[in-house]
Amino acid sequence: MTLFPSRPGTLLLALSAALFPLVASSVPAAALADPVPRWPLRHHGHHHHTAEEITTFLTAFYGEHGPSARDRSQRISQQLKEKQAHSPDADVVLCAQGAPRDIAVGPATVAQAAGVGWATVTTTWDSGATDTFTAYVRLDSRPIALDDVICAG
Repeated sequence: MTLFPSRPGTLLLALSAALFPLVASSVPAAALADPVPRWPLRHHGHHHHTAEEITTFLTAFYGEHGPSARDRSQRISQQLKEKQAHSPDADVVLCAQGAPRDIAVGPATVAQAAGVGWATVTTTWDSGATDTFTAYVRLDSRPIALDDVICAG
C-alpha cells in the first residue's frame, strides 16, 4: 500500500484541491467578482475633491457679493450652521456684516492627510477696506459644502 500517489502531478492536484477552498474563503467576494481594479483608485473608493474643484465651488458659493440664502442653507456644514446660530450678531460665512462690494477667492490648497482643502477669501467693502479669511471644505463632503470659516482678525 502506497501513502502517496504514484505520479507527482496527482499529488499537486490533490493538494491544490484541498487548499483552494481555504484560500478562496479568505478573499473578499468583491475581489473575486471584480478582478479588474477601478482607476483612478481613491481612498476607500470615495472621491476626494481636488484643489480645482474646491476653488470652483468657493468661487461660485461666494459669488461677487456673498452667498445666496439657498447656498447658506444647503451648501454649508451642520457645524457652520451651529457656529452661526451661536453668533447671531456676526455673519460667520463672511466674517463681517453686510454685503461686500467684491469677493475674490484665491487658489485652494489640499491636505490629503488631514482630509481638508482651503482657500483664502478676500472681501472688498464700499469704504475701500479689505478683509481676508480662510474657507475650509472637507475633501469627502458629498455634495461639496463649506465646512468652516476662520476669520483673520
